[in-house]
Amino acid sequence: MKYTIFKTNWGYFGIAGNKSGLVGTCLPTTKERVKSLLLKDLKAAEYDKTFFSELAEQITAYFEGSYVDFSRDIPAAPGDFSEFGMAVLNACRDIRFGETISYEQLADKIGRGGAVRAVGGVLARNPLPLIIPCHRVICSNGGLGGFSAFGGVTVKKKMLELEKTSIKRVRA
Repeated sequence: MKYTIFKTNWGYFGIAGNKSGLVGTCLPTTKERVKSLLLKDLKAAEYDKTFFSELAEQITAYFEGSYVDFSRDIPAAPGDFSEFGMAVLNACRDIRFGETISYEQLADKIGRGGAVRAVGGVLARNPLPLIIPCHRVICSNGGLGGFSAFGGVTVKKKMLELEKTSIKRVRA
């Protein structure tokens, strides 16, 4: 198990993983808090400044306002989720930069239209915020809903605004 912590325009960001792929990310905050949040459930993680260095560059660019597509080429090993949970996370991973869908639409996308609350429950446990872009899932009425990643709904709103601004710049 390895991890790295690096500086972005929004604060320090953390990535942890193993041979199978990423197992955790921590959205920007102080370096100490990122380390604490990122490593709280990991055993014997070793710091490696070069760990996922290309991804670290992409994440840094994202928080600078660049259009970044965190593609499925990035290996993810989000942990112990049921088949339903993995379906939710995989479908969420397909939400494109600058777009949003509702919890209901995400439930429909995996063929479980009545499971809106269960979808929200899975997203609340998403160990890979940003890479699995749960911040792009909102309520059917346009409200933001919840966001259990560090910073809560305030950070969710800020990330969505960053993406909208980036899209406008790309299209201009």
